[in-house]
Amino acid sequence: MSLSTSLNCHSAPPRRRSAMLHSPQVQSTRTALKAAWRASPGATQLPARPNGPAAGPGASPRRLFCSSSSGSHRPAQPLGRTSTSTSAAAADAVSVASEDGLGVVAVDPQLANFADHFRYRWRQYSSTLASIEAAAGSLEQFAEGYKYFGFTREDSAIVYREWAPAAQAAALIGDFSGWQPVWMSRDKWGTWSVRLPDVDGHPAIPHRSRVKVRLQHPGGGWMDRLPAWIHWAVAEKRMGAGYDGVYWSPPPAEQHVWVHPRPPPPPALRIYEAHVGMSSEEPKVASYTEFKDTVLPRIQALGYNAIQLMAVQEHAYYGSFGYHVTNPFAVSSRSGTPEELKALVDEAHRRGLLVLLDVVHSHISKNTEDGLAGFDMGQKEQDNYFKQGEAGYHRLWDSRCLNYANFETLRYLLSNLRWWVDEYRFDGFRFDGVTSMLYHHHGIHTSFSGAYHEYLGSATDVEAVVYLMLANQLVHRLLPQAVTIAEDVSGMPALCRPVSEGGVGFDARLNMSIPDKWIQLLKHTRDEHWRMYDIVTALCNRRYTEASIGYAESHDQALVGDQTIAFRLMGPEMYDGMSALTDPNQVVARGIAMHKMIRLVTMALGGEGWLNFMGNEFGHPEWIDFPRDGNGWSHHYCRRQWSLADTSHLRYKFLQAWDAAMMRLDEHYGILSSRHQWVTHMDEQQQVLVFERGPLVFVFNWSPSADQEGHRVAVPSPGKWRVALDSDAWDFGGSGRVGHDVDHFSDPEPAGTSKDREHSIRVLAPSRTAVVYYNADTHTHWQQQGREQQPRDEQEDEGQGQQRRPGAGGLEDPAGDTHPHAAHPHHQGLAPAATQTAGGLSLGSGDEQAGFR
Repeated sequence: MSLSTSLNCHSAPPRRRSAMLHSPQVQSTRTALKAAWRASPGATQLPARPNGPAAGPGASPRRLFCSSSSGSHRPAQPLGRTSTSTSAAAADAVSVASEDGLGVVAVDPQLANFADHFRYRWRQYSSTLASIEAAAGSLEQFAEGYKYFGFTREDSAIVYREWAPAAQAAALIGDFSGWQPVWMSRDKWGTWSVRLPDVDGHPAIPHRSRVKVRLQHPGGGWMDRLPAWIHWAVAEKRMGAGYDGVYWSPPPAEQHVWVHPRPPPPPALRIYEAHVGMSSEEPKVASYTEFKDTVLPRIQALGYNAIQLMAVQEHAYYGSFGYHVTNPFAVSSRSGTPEELKALVDEAHRRGLLVLLDVVHSHISKNTEDGLAGFDMGQKEQDNYFKQGEAGYHRLWDSRCLNYANFETLRYLLSNLRWWVDEYRFDGFRFDGVTSMLYHHHGIHTSFSGAYHEYLGSATDVEAVVYLMLANQLVHRLLPQAVTIAEDVSGMPALCRPVSEGGVGFDARLNMSIPDKWIQLLKHTRDEHWRMYDIVTALCNRRYTEASIGYAESHDQALVGDQTIAFRLMGPEMYDGMSALTDPNQVVARGIAMHKMIRLVTMALGGEGWLNFMGNEFGHPEWIDFPRDGNGWSHHYCRRQWSLADTSHLRYKFLQAWDAAMMRLDEHYGILSSRHQWVTHMDEQQQVLVFERGPLVFVFNWSPSADQEGHRVAVPSPGKWRVALDSDAWDFGGSGRVGHDVDHFSDPEPAGTSKDREHSIRVLAPSRTAVVYYNADTHTHWQQQGREQQPRDEQEDEGQGQQRRPGAGGLEDPAGDTHPHAAHPHHQGLAPAATQTAGGLSLGSGDEQAGFR
């Protein structure tokens, strides 16, 4: 059976995350596809598809555009609505959208049915913003709380202030006083303060001194707490040791001096998700300095343009992966000092990399001894950072829920964002756990089918939504080019629309349903039963007016109890079967081929950006398991084995080279930033998938065994088409079945089943291979820069795109084996500043890419 359609892949996503939502498979787009196809004159009806969930009433925030035989395009009718009702709804939407805060209705007319919800939300936002501006002058000034609270320098003195309205008495203690109490006074708002004049021209509290605040509980007892606004906190290097706050105010000679400006925002984000602590190959906690010196060059060399740093905010429990934050303003001391983190960010900017912070404002660790939770003494919510009762406890995460309606909570969180932007020069944020914030039920045991009432109703936590609107407004006012990304599994509409329209204001959301789909296929479906329709549906299931970051896997899939894609594909063979000196066995050959295809199709179809977790680019084996009692407090599974990818006789190098080539492909052709995304062919019997993204044509043959010779592929324009990227190339550990010296001249003949393209080419589509084509009449090859730097006789010898067989030249390893193209590292797809040889990455200084020539 052959299934072919021309499909513009933009639709709306119900999302699911297995760690949070224990629910059935979310709504498929099949019904939407069928409705769209039947709405198109002259279109062939899609054949019946078994086992697809049916659309429920009201489900379908989706819009898909399908092609008719005449080539005209028109939007599919919304599910559950006739064309008459759609027209009426559209007319109503125009009227509603003219109101303040209801511009989202013009983007999605179905939201007109929930106009009252958006009006209420906008009133709450406007009222809160007006109160903030009346009290502080502006949102930006309100978010400068760190200049008033915590430790500040004022008129030759240190002033310490802490909001703790429930405390009956308060005193500052620490090394500076021999841990004797220095009593504080309280104002009418519940803020305690103390002024410590300089002594003999020196601050009363020396730099790096340990400090705490001693509070008297309403019940009469005393408790020592870390200051809420502390900038650094440390624990003794012994098991179970508690944390102390540290007064951080280095003298000028020890302060980091910023050198490099923020890099300009790229057309599309290629994000490298990284955890500094586990970035060393040694079994230890890595430092910011080590990451700066050894990992940043790798990230630049691979071709990423942004890094997302996890676990930067201080967290007492290392095994929480940084998500049980105890001290939001403090830099995690496990990896170094605030100045060393600043040096890391500065160096990343020099290398042209944006730096995003994985910020946790969705909950706080319940650890009262070491963190913010210690300021909850059971007082009323108007005097508390936290909600009370059941609403104040996250039963799935065993943590505390913040009180977003409280004025001082808003000041604290908004100031926290400004602190990281101003003090550390982060370029944006990935907001963790946004789904938990958006709904009173936190998404626990909740299924999202796509029906709008699930997102916009009594379950919505409007107070948290208003905070997120304020947060996005603040960040973009402070830094117009800043990036904010939401980790949301629900697919709430308008989450990534501007605040001015009534949206929540994020720039993008993580497309979290995609990794679930790959896990489902790899665990439960044999390769020969993979359906192209299912893959396309999963990858294209997103809102076309809201940007998504696509990814095949992240840190979630690498945690103990789960498996990375590479480990699911190859398992124990990754220990013994990865030698590049012999032919791979069937398990390894399949695994490497599928790993490359899964990553490429996800990047090309899954969103407007790309994310990769540290090490997954080369198929890092095993899992992540932080040191804990159950593993003998070992770091063995909490590190990154970079040497696997850098060893010339191991096949990990091929996966790393492939990842670098994918990044360079986007850099050259702008596929992620392109709005042109068109699926032209899905053949279920042959397991062939063809689509266009940007100026390129992608041909995937997922069949385990059947090559397709002379396969006719539709192309968007006539001309001479050539291979841009080939997963079966020797450079990437393949068999070299596709000739790169072949020009594919188009014929004025539509492809066999495509209805909207007038030209086509014939290609070889080998089994388990992805080949990408470009029009040589209008574009250049992405490796051309490297070719132009080669001697002319080498270019002529090599031919345009022709593959070199093993033994035809290259660098010899100690075993005497030759490596194809090692002598011409630019064939691996890296910039001249950071080339890759068969032995791994050759790391440049970064000056070339950053523009320092």
